[in-house]
Amino acid sequence: MKLADEVEEIFVKHFSEDDKRKAMKYLKPTHRKESHAVTFFIGLFAGCFIALFAGYVIVAHITGMYKPQSDTVYMETVYPVLSMFSLLFLHFFLYGCNIFMWRKTRINYSFIFELAPTKELKYRDVFLICTTSMTAVVGVLFVHLSLVAKKYSYSHVKAIPGLLLLIFVILLVCPLNIFYKSSRYRFLRVIRNIILSPLYKVVMLDFFMADQLCSQVPMLRNLEYVACYYITGSFKNQDYGYCMKNKNYRDLAYAVSFLPYYWRAMQCARRWFDEGQTSHLVNLGKYVSAMLAAGAKVAYEKERSTGGLCLVVAVSSGATVYQLYWDFVKDWGLLQFHSNNPWLRNELMLRRKFIYYISMGLNLVLRLAWLQTVLHYNFGSVDYRVTGLFLAALEVIRRGHWNFYRLENEHLNNAGKFRAVKIVPLPFHEVDDPED
Repeated sequence: MKLADEVEEIFVKHFSEDDKRKAMKYLKPTHRKESHAVTFFIGLFAGCFIALFAGYVIVAHITGMYKPQSDTVYMETVYPVLSMFSLLFLHFFLYGCNIFMWRKTRINYSFIFELAPTKELKYRDVFLICTTSMTAVVGVLFVHLSLVAKKYSYSHVKAIPGLLLLIFVILLVCPLNIFYKSSRYRFLRVIRNIILSPLYKVVMLDFFMADQLCSQVPMLRNLEYVACYYITGSFKNQDYGYCMKNKNYRDLAYAVSFLPYYWRAMQCARRWFDEGQTSHLVNLGKYVSAMLAAGAKVAYEKERSTGGLCLVVAVSSGATVYQLYWDFVKDWGLLQFHSNNPWLRNELMLRRKFIYYISMGLNLVLRLAWLQTVLHYNFGSVDYRVTGLFLAALEVIRRGHWNFYRLENEHLNNAGKFRAVKIVPLPFHEVDDPED
């Protein structure tokens, strides 16, 4: 306490013109208080979402929208919107769960990600955003489905899903200091760094977000298709096949399947260029193998043949083994044979060791979800697009599960060498931020 008082006196004298109040803004920035109102609205919107989703499912069942013989126009145009938002906010919800678990196990995720303590999203904020957004999405699509069931065919009814997407985009880039502006703009900066990854030095948050995008390829493909459908005006005459028939848009759809892996590979290349460690080239090879597997699947979708099937199985199996090794050994730091904890690492954050073994088995099972693209198993009379959403959700769940152990390993071992562990950064620059 005496040392702290001496530091305060020196700082007041030399850095804040003998103004103690000004000095305290730098030395002890006030943290945003968590309100019980946030918890209340989480519960309120969660209940609204469940009620609206139940109503949506009932109306969809009555109208038979999700059966193979259902309305093709609805499944090709509106369902991708619901699928896209579902995958996005499921992933965001799991991030909230990650924050909760990181805090509970005292993993310093804010320091690792270099987040501002006074502005970072707490897990309650994440849950509030998820419940509010999904209530809005399901509510709007419930109204739209009801209008479609009543045979409304006006152009403004057809435009409702596109307007919903447009509103979310506007909220994301809104310059007003509302709706978590600092977090929204931090997210946009990270996306910019990922897209231009060879040009920017790679930090932990950039690489972490790029890995999240690798698990969101179905969502990105739906986003590309929906944007094409509404931007080209195809919704006016319900020409949902235009974007699939047009060569440029079709090639763009295939490119979306490769872009997340390409961005991540470029980050590995940049890190190898900056640091000169061959392990980054080995990591780059993992994403190249993922691109080869994606390419084999695309070729198989275009022309189904026995040779194409064998190629998909061989390339995808090799990529899966590569990825599993990297997950367990490099990202999680597990499978250490000479460890004090058999098949684990010496230091663990969770007390119950069996959870790590279960997690490795679960990661293995979820990594094999690609087999559905080969087997094409149908769940009763459910439309194949619904099955695709279920499998995409499994990959998102696997990524959320991966996130906890990746940061645990980083916290214990500085595995990615993204941070200095001897000096804790001080939050001086945050006080003069114009957003405050």
